[in-house]
Amino acid sequence: MIAERRALQAVVAIACLVPLSIGGISVVRGPGWLGHAPSIPADLDSQFRYVSGIFLGLGLAFVTCVPAIERKGARFRLLGALVIAGGMARALSWAIVGAPSTGHRLGLAMELGVVPLLMLWQARVARRRR
Repeated sequence: MIAERRALQAVVAIACLVPLSIGGISVVRGPGWLGHAPSIPADLDSQFRYVSGIFLGLGLAFVTCVPAIERKGARFRLLGALVIAGGMARALSWAIVGAPSTGHRLGLAMELGVVPLLMLWQARVARRRR
């Protein structure tokens, strides 16, 4: 049981590196670092940095779950639901506008694949801990 809990903690901690790094870079550098048009409208830049700040905050919130992950079920589920909602919005964009870049496809896989699996794993660890 302890080994499974520690494995989950390690995987979640590693997964947190994605929103922490991408969110941080995106807040600081804006959408230009993605290699698109050098002229980005101010409103689009503002929205991108705002959403990136939320993404960064989401990563920080997930980090707070790591130390006592078996007791953070409600928080973990809420954060996971937010990620899944974002993934569903990304999937809608794909359906309406077209396929995004590889990095965004990997994000979609995390949002609609990895995070739900981590949520199930966390619930299992919590159940076994009781």
